[in-house]
Amino acid sequence: MGLSKLATSYETLIAGRLLIGLNCGLATALSPMYLAEIAPKRLRGALGTVAQLGVTMGLLLAQIMGLPSVLGTASGWPTLLGLALAPAVLQLLLLPFCPESPRYLLITKARLPEATKALIRLRATPNVEEDIEEMEAEERAQQAEASISMCELLRSKALRTPLIIGVVMQISQQLSGINVIFYYSTALFTSAGVEEAVAKYSTLGVGLVMVVMTLVSVALIDRAGRRTLHLTGLGGMFIFSIALTVFILFSGGETGRSWIGYLSIGSALLFTVFFAIGPGSIPWMITAELFSQGPRPAAMSIAVLVNWAANMAVGLLFPLMTSVKWMEKIAFLPFTLCLALCWVFTYFKVPETKGRTFEEIAALFVRRR
Repeated sequence: MGLSKLATSYETLIAGRLLIGLNCGLATALSPMYLAEIAPKRLRGALGTVAQLGVTMGLLLAQIMGLPSVLGTASGWPTLLGLALAPAVLQLLLLPFCPESPRYLLITKARLPEATKALIRLRATPNVEEDIEEMEAEERAQQAEASISMCELLRSKALRTPLIIGVVMQISQQLSGINVIFYYSTALFTSAGVEEAVAKYSTLGVGLVMVVMTLVSVALIDRAGRRTLHLTGLGGMFIFSIALTVFILFSGGETGRSWIGYLSIGSALLFTVFFAIGPGSIPWMITAELFSQGPRPAAMSIAVLVNWAANMAVGLLFPLMTSVKWMEKIAFLPFTLCLALCWVFTYFKVPETKGRTFEEIAALFVRRR
């Protein structure tokens, strides 16, 4: 991608985007799953949120580097895109130092000595008997689900409820409207009467809020619990999505009424605060927690497919919605409706997984069937 302009080849730009997209799909499935498998249950939430913290820091850095005063120019964009090489090289250098998942080694591969060695490395103590016993109990309880494919998971009646929960959690993240804020906030703010220069730096504020509030959620998640934080996040987003729509409606797009435009910026920032508290990280984490070792990879694959498909749909459809005259000012309302429906679903269907072993979580769905 960095050389595409020099080579005057848009094909290399497309190829680079495809390869990075492939990596994004793999990383968003594997990172939360790996962290869930290696973490002790008391820290599983915090470590899972750290993955989202990395994403938000990357987004903020990209927003800063993409400013017109930095690399967001006609001459600077190849360098900006080429910088993706740096974290890739860093990951290649560091990944060999990460031990294999002990759960994978013990439950999937039946390699007890290697699993014990990996656990000792991860826990920094030779006293890992309790973790080994937990994994062996999970293995005994889930022997019928040794390893299943995506198609088998879709057909499984026993796993249908956790799969539906996992899918709806992904939908609650992507159809919440957060990507409208990420992708089109500058256009939203200018339509609400804010000057373009101010709108661009307000978009940077969205990224900063994401980083700060994700740090807060790292501290909260193993105290308040996944379900509570997700409900809080969805509820707050619902309120501020309505406020954002109201301010855009009353602004009339006039720069002279910019005080309303600033209220729309405030609503978008508070909307982002509540996203970071719950829906930003919890859908990835809880999907990995809802399944035992056998079906977990297939479940994460389906979750990632739903998540990125919804992401793409929002990115493609929102500009079309705003191009329809009667929808231009109320294009955010469908996301408001989705937030309300997802809040109700979470309240009635999503269990609390805080402090529970994978075996205990699986038992919740056995009792429900």
